[in-house]
Amino acid sequence: MRSFVYAFNYFVLSYFMVLNLTYIFLTLSAFVFIRRYEKLVKIVELRKLFQSTFFKPISVICPAFNEEATIAESVKSLLHLSYPEHEVIVVNDGSTDGTLRALREKYLLHETFRDFDTPLKSAPVHKVYESEDYPNLLVMDKENGGKADALNAGINMARYPLVCSVDADSILEPEALIRVSRPFLEDATTVAAGGVVRVANSCVVKAGTVLEVRIPKSRLAIFQIVEYLRAFLAGRIAWAVFGGLVIISGAFGLFKRQTVIECGGYRTDTVGEDMELVVRMHRILRKKKRKYKIAFIPDPICWTEVPEDRKVLARQRARWQRGLMGSIFMNWEMLFNPRFGVIGLVVMPYFLVFEMFGPVIEFVGYGVFAFSVAFGLVDINFVFLFFLVAVVLGTIHSIGSMALEEFSFYRYPGFGHLFRLIIYSVLENFGYRQLMSWWRLKGIVQYFAGNKSWGKMARKGFATRELKPGETRAKL
Repeated sequence: MRSFVYAFNYFVLSYFMVLNLTYIFLTLSAFVFIRRYEKLVKIVELRKLFQSTFFKPISVICPAFNEEATIAESVKSLLHLSYPEHEVIVVNDGSTDGTLRALREKYLLHETFRDFDTPLKSAPVHKVYESEDYPNLLVMDKENGGKADALNAGINMARYPLVCSVDADSILEPEALIRVSRPFLEDATTVAAGGVVRVANSCVVKAGTVLEVRIPKSRLAIFQIVEYLRAFLAGRIAWAVFGGLVIISGAFGLFKRQTVIECGGYRTDTVGEDMELVVRMHRILRKKKRKYKIAFIPDPICWTEVPEDRKVLARQRARWQRGLMGSIFMNWEMLFNPRFGVIGLVVMPYFLVFEMFGPVIEFVGYGVFAFSVAFGLVDINFVFLFFLVAVVLGTIHSIGSMALEEFSFYRYPGFGHLFRLIIYSVLENFGYRQLMSWWRLKGIVQYFAGNKSWGKMARKGFATRELKPGETRAKL
């Protein structure tokens, strides 16, 4: 018994060491990329570039289901994006609240007819509306089919070569499309690009623009700020540098429309449709020996509302885990397959071991460690080593993400904001991360039980105030 516990504890210790050292390596790689990116941005004037004829028109697709609280402000931000030519397609996916009513009242919608092809299957579309005030706004009213189904319907309706998927609870910064579309101009083989997503809770929003960035009052929301900075500024940027990006957030992503159609669009039999599409694009394009690029832009350009209720957050994390597992199993042939390069040999194994099986290893590991300490099965030296590897290295990784934010984009003004985030990056090791492991573990059980439900998301809406003279964008 003692030898088994001893061996298992060292296995878990090794797991945490490899995981956290990988995180730190990814953070350092992201730091190098961001510094280079900042220099390049200073050299090239994006606005002048897009005043030329080289830009590609974009169709922004916003699926909405029971988003009455935030839909008006979200659509306002989409309509006022700084881009030469774009349309906004809101897909009302059978909402049972006042989502459609809020859109009709706010944007003076009237029914119209627009002929479009249907290369992707979707639930029936009942009506299409256009706005009297905004000729580039269309609203589709369709039967409920889920987010993936709504995105497919929007892609069918889209007129332009690039399609941008945006969550209805998100606010894009004015130059979001200019920034995220840049890879498509620099490299003709680019098929997809993602951007950084930030936590909008407690931020002040007016006319579809984030005017004032604030730290949320909710502790759960602050923990999620740390998570988002770690995931986007460190993880996804670094994976993209090595050609291994497999997740573009459903909250904000830009795709080549024809490539999405060629790959079959979004799958409706998974709750992780955003990750699954990107993984499938890798699989299909590599099989066809097509040269392609999937990019990630480090500018903080999308603000989204995160759950502040523990039950809602638990459902979200369990759903994310089910979505990740679906993406892996649906593209299983890529795993350890040299035919798929870095994706098959590095990225997919990483997500299998550290993301899919990670919750099991971590949760059981914490339990066995606590049991070992309680019954004196480990000495003080091992306790110290476990704390160093599982807590200190993890905290260094989180603080490294804070440093990326502080030295690059500086969206949280004042030392007080940064200090609170650093404190929470330490505190998350004592309860919050264990909760994440437990909720993700439940997601694993739900996946094998065949649970495919999306779950309810409660929206509080954005804090608003009146614009001051000359105030048009977020305070940096």
